[in-house]
Amino acid sequence: MTPGIVIVGGGQAGLEAAAALRTLGYDGPVTLICEEAHAPYQRPPLSKDFLMGKQEADSVFLRALAYYEKHRIDLVLGDRATEINRGARLVHLAGGGTVAYEQLILAVGARNRALPVSGAEHALYLRSLDEAVTLRQRLAEARHGVVVIGGGFIGLEVAAAARGAGKAVTVIEAAPRLMARAVSPVLSDFFLDVHRGQGADVLLNTAVVEVRPDCVTLTGGWRINADLVVVGIGVVPNIELARDAGLEVSDGVTVDEFLRTSDPDIFAIGDCAHHPRARLESVQNAVDQAKCVARAIMGNPAPYRDVPWFWTDQYEIRFQMVGLAAGYDQSVLRGSIEDRKFSVFYFKQRRLLAVDSVNRFGDHIAARKILAAGTALTPEQAGDETADLKRLITLNQS
Repeated sequence: MTPGIVIVGGGQAGLEAAAALRTLGYDGPVTLICEEAHAPYQRPPLSKDFLMGKQEADSVFLRALAYYEKHRIDLVLGDRATEINRGARLVHLAGGGTVAYEQLILAVGARNRALPVSGAEHALYLRSLDEAVTLRQRLAEARHGVVVIGGGFIGLEVAAAARGAGKAVTVIEAAPRLMARAVSPVLSDFFLDVHRGQGADVLLNTAVVEVRPDCVTLTGGWRINADLVVVGIGVVPNIELARDAGLEVSDGVTVDEFLRTSDPDIFAIGDCAHHPRARLESVQNAVDQAKCVARAIMGNPAPYRDVPWFWTDQYEIRFQMVGLAAGYDQSVLRGSIEDRKFSVFYFKQRRLLAVDSVNRFGDHIAARKILAAGTALTPEQAGDETADLKRLITLNQS
């Protein structure tokens, strides 16, 4: 077979890269190597609607199997890439086969960060569909409480689902506030109130030292009874395949602004890719980077500069983020925290960096357009409810 494009990784980024190549008219072979036995599927619903029983497994798949056949995407399921031979342009598989490539896209994602304590094997994690199926069953069976270790997005989504199922829930966070790596203190405080208001116990500045089948032990010897322990303490990018092939790695597979690795014929996208701006873990990032690489392969390269956005659903709260707020020196509130409908605008030297929105979809959409277009927005305008953000965008475009 003539070497074509090989994509290692069957998550959202890998699938979107294959789809984008076909959409742009690439006619050569496309091979998508998936370590899991499942075809590519959506991860966000696993900690939300799927876990709560509102969505079934067959609804999370990104494409029907017929799609891959129709678009001539060779889908390799249940096999793992073990080595990249850059000289021979071959990807070696755990099953013993090899796949030749002209250009290679690494979309190998990330894995759950393991809890480094005694008895951690008794805990569950949530990233894959199989893990979600197991967790949903165990959640239904839980009778003596659920302990969630980690107060980030995944941990809090699991906690919300467990409380929605009527389970006693304790969230344990080692940091002094929730979601500390991702949000500002005002949002941390808001979500702390939300979860405690829903009846969850939330322990901050608290570490787990041991997990047992029926409880967890905290620093100081305090024990919390639980027949289900879920760990959500972040992820680790899968860099081993790239590192062993001699590619540059850091907190992810190092790429340039065009998403090329240190080998110009190998790209990296999605959760595993360390772009000069940041390594980002989101559906938007995976999709947009996939399209960016497809355009580059088709001879139309452009730097990856899409504005990142994220979201999480917890209870009745839809929280949406756009931009990167790191380094902000001023924040402006728009709306009402008490009404649970507000946005926080982040500025650095009066330039808008990012916006966090709680149940304010209009603000979120406007902020995405403002940041993408580079529209000037002052802190005074952001805080003025009478200022029409949509009109500001229109005026800028006229």
